[in-house]
Amino acid sequence: MEYFLTEQQKLIKSIARRIAEERILPVRAELDEKEHFPWELIKDIANADLFRIFIPEQYEGMGEGSFALCIAVEELARACAGVALSYAADALGAFPILLYASEKQKQQYLPAIASGARLTGFGLTESGAGSDAGAIKTNAKRDGDGYILNGTKQFITNGGEAEIYTVIALTDPTKGARGASAFIVEKGTPGFTFGKKEKKMGIRCSATRELVFHNCRVPKENLLGKEGLGFIVTMKTLDSSRPGVGALAIGLAQGALEAAVNYARQRVQFGHPVSAIQAVQHMLANMAMELEAARALVYATAKTIDSGAKNFTEEGAMAKVFATDMAMKVTTDAVQVFGGVGYMRDYPVEKMMRDAKINQIYEGTNQVLRNVIALELLRRKGLRE
Repeated sequence: MEYFLTEQQKLIKSIARRIAEERILPVRAELDEKEHFPWELIKDIANADLFRIFIPEQYEGMGEGSFALCIAVEELARACAGVALSYAADALGAFPILLYASEKQKQQYLPAIASGARLTGFGLTESGAGSDAGAIKTNAKRDGDGYILNGTKQFITNGGEAEIYTVIALTDPTKGARGASAFIVEKGTPGFTFGKKEKKMGIRCSATRELVFHNCRVPKENLLGKEGLGFIVTMKTLDSSRPGVGALAIGLAQGALEAAVNYARQRVQFGHPVSAIQAVQHMLANMAMELEAARALVYATAKTIDSGAKNFTEEGAMAKVFATDMAMKVTTDAVQVFGGVGYMRDYPVEKMMRDAKINQIYEGTNQVLRNVIALELLRRKGLRE
């Protein structure tokens, strides 16, 4: 479908696709097998200035916004969701700084993020606080001119590889979620270490680790906004990042659909390509329709964000849920089109199906996000104009 991209957006799409096809495709199986973080590819992405897309111009970025970021993520995910996630998670870690940092903090951190010199991560999830973000236990006690952090964050994307983290911790446990605050914590800060690298079903080249804080002193200048703003920082950050998750799912599904179509043309059974079998044709048609519907929703949501809309919680949740459910179905159907060989690691759809599952879980499970959508729906006092 035609989305009338600007010349700059077309250039971003072209550059991201070239990196995907020339640099990522040849090594994606090896990265998945060895579970290596794709530092060389991250450098390629940085050299192509793709980290600048979502950073405003005054901080050495392009100021292109959410839609252009979704375009880049989608193209990278066509080749490898793990590499695309390593890139997209940098935006997730940067959003709290973009949304709530002081001018001094922005000047200090955003140029390095824009250049790709320093990756970021977002420290929210804990063993007892997944979908229930308000159940976090990591705490930050005021101590003189700083805060002392104690606690453990779990399943943090880019954990151990990133150098800048936004960490959500309780500054007043008596207030529950309203007592949470957000801090910028840099790798190498005394008392800040990392747990083991998780071994995962999919997105294996993406690094997932614990963030461990043991009497970690953070200067008061690293507080984002003010005390008690942590939960709002979290919700607004996730609202902004969810279209990117949707875009990753779209790219992943696009790669699976293309692989399935190509294989169906080549695989001969009963004397003709399996693409001539109507049952297979219907599967491919459904995959294509669902993919295009998801793309339209994600793009529209990203453009809504770029328009300056104040509240897009419902749209962000819809885009994430619809696109990631679609990707799980499309990648599963792609394996079915391939038949037995689709289950083997020699073919890419096996990896794609494994990679798809996590998208329905992180940044809000699709079940919880359906609750969010319903809540937004029920809060309306009347029909939208």
